[in-house]
Amino acid sequence: MPKRAIIIVLDSFGIGHLPDADKFGDIGSDTLGHIDQYAKDNNLSFNIPNLLKLGLGKAYLKANDKTLFTDKNNYTLNGYHGACSELSSGKDTTSGHWEIAGCPVLFDWGYFTQKTNTFPLDLLEKIKQATGILGYLGNCHASGTDIIRDLGDEHIKTGYPIFYTSADSVFQIAAHETHFGLDNLYKLCLTVRELLEPYNIARVIARPFTGVSPETYTRTGNRKDYSVTPSSKTLLDICKDNGGEVIAIGKIGDIYSHQGTTTEIKANGLDDLCNKTIDAIKNHTQDKTFIMTNLVDFDMLYGHRRNTLGYKNALEEFDAKLPEIIAMLQDDDILILTADHGCDPTWIGSDHTREHIPMLMYHQARSKDVGIRSTFADIGQTVATHLGLPKLQYGTSFL
Repeated sequence: MPKRAIIIVLDSFGIGHLPDADKFGDIGSDTLGHIDQYAKDNNLSFNIPNLLKLGLGKAYLKANDKTLFTDKNNYTLNGYHGACSELSSGKDTTSGHWEIAGCPVLFDWGYFTQKTNTFPLDLLEKIKQATGILGYLGNCHASGTDIIRDLGDEHIKTGYPIFYTSADSVFQIAAHETHFGLDNLYKLCLTVRELLEPYNIARVIARPFTGVSPETYTRTGNRKDYSVTPSSKTLLDICKDNGGEVIAIGKIGDIYSHQGTTTEIKANGLDDLCNKTIDAIKNHTQDKTFIMTNLVDFDMLYGHRRNTLGYKNALEEFDAKLPEIIAMLQDDDILILTADHGCDPTWIGSDHTREHIPMLMYHQARSKDVGIRSTFADIGQTVATHLGLPKLQYGTSFL
């Protein structure tokens, strides 16, 4: 029977701060634990029975030495379960995903740290000269939803794109899909990506929006991430190079700079991403098939926006979808649920948090405690082992 592997990344679903979180100001951050506490404090149910059956509560206990309030231990475990620490030096999307795929980021990304007048003047002048734009707005650290509300009217009036960043290694550009044009935004981002090469910035993100007023401005699903190319071969490259099929769903293709993928499937929203993953499991049945999905809503809609209730509800929505995903698996498939970093919705600010990530794996309903892993790359190494691929440079398989 063909062997396949599916990784679903619950973007930002951390399960407790890492030992080195003090370097990031994140001691005490705990995405899952604080959502669980929020539900208890507000007399709300927190129904994630399928994640608990896979061992989420046990993974959380390993990482924090405490039990989730929602974990009543009234189930039979049916998954491999543990937590992973991060080797990479950051707490960002790119580092987390690359490390999962066996390519930890052992260097420091470049960052734009000034809160205002953020980007170097010579860089901004080069962007103007290369693209023909007459000006720009923002040039600061900002929340993506706040900045389009505050500057959207001026953007439409002047035609100037909105430049902003965060604590991550990123240059974000917001523009109205109609007034500025989606293709124009993408072309601008490509040019900025090239001009950023000396600054070692991980991503340029196109942030298109629509609407007619600050109250109605809304970011759309036409976001694109322009990442640098991974610094070495990843699990995706190795799978493709050895005759495998690599299906990238959501923003996975963007994160890996479209390296190592054979099929890229776009989707928008949690339900659509889950349904496209189910379709991929159904339709891609050859041996050495690797499917990878990023569920961005947890991070984009709830973590960064510090919406604890929304995060809780989205986790429940995903949990309810899990049986349908598991029902599509064949006997020799593995399904791994994990994350790329934390983004505690109760934490100060709006940035990611340096946390353990969960490692939950379904394979023939077997149960195994895999403990605390020293790197996210153990996930990729496990997939490589399962699919019979050459060993990755980093990571230890738990199969």
